[in-house]
Amino acid sequence: MSAKSEIGWKQRTAEGERREVYARHTGGRWLFFERGRRFEEWQPLPDPPLKDWLELLEAVERRVQRRLLRPEEPARIRPS
Repeated sequence: MSAKSEIGWKQRTAEGERREVYARHTGGRWLFFERGRRFEEWQPLPDPPLKDWLELLEAVERRVQRRLLRPEEPARIRPS
């Protein structure tokens, strides 16, 4: 992974609240962070829901297709 190994996305909660999430690849692990609004502090997300893992996997697969990440990266995210 490169130094720019952050992937982010926006989504709405079930209650309709806005939510921003980003994942950072550090030391062979993906760390997730979230916030509600643009100028709020990023909060660590120790147990991200499956929805966030799937969003990350999709984004990593797109980056592999554009040759921005190595082809083995999606396999590191998928459960064994």
